[in-house]
Amino acid sequence: MALMPKRVKWRKYQRGKIRGNACRGNYVAFGDFGLQVLGPAFITGRQLEAGRVAATHFLHREGKVYVRVFPHRSVSAKPLETRMGKGKGEPDHWAARVRPGTVLYEIGGVAEDVARQALARVAHKMPVRCRFVTRHHA
Repeated sequence: MALMPKRVKWRKYQRGKIRGNACRGNYVAFGDFGLQVLGPAFITGRQLEAGRVAATHFLHREGKVYVRVFPHRSVSAKPLETRMGKGKGEPDHWAARVRPGTVLYEIGGVAEDVARQALARVAHKMPVRCRFVTRHHA
């Protein structure tokens, strides 16, 4: 089932621009290894779920997978072959706006080579370039 919020204050959002780098959620906090975004993007709920399924399937239910972002934002679309005018389209799907540096997924409880392979499979599902990062212990 696709990720979406239970309720929202406004049904439709303006698109806006994704500017700057991530200042929050840009380090590995829960697991040992993470997947970090290298560019700005809208990541849909289906893409997030596909990445989660790919990681858990590869890990054979060992370790733990953390999804660090949630699709709070509705993206609207007009029907095909519709003339201009007649207002904004209805909400089509839900997306998360991510800035460069945001950590999307984290994995804990597995070896580094296994986590690297699992997150490589997840990165193929994402619409933006990603890199493998590790936790920095103090």
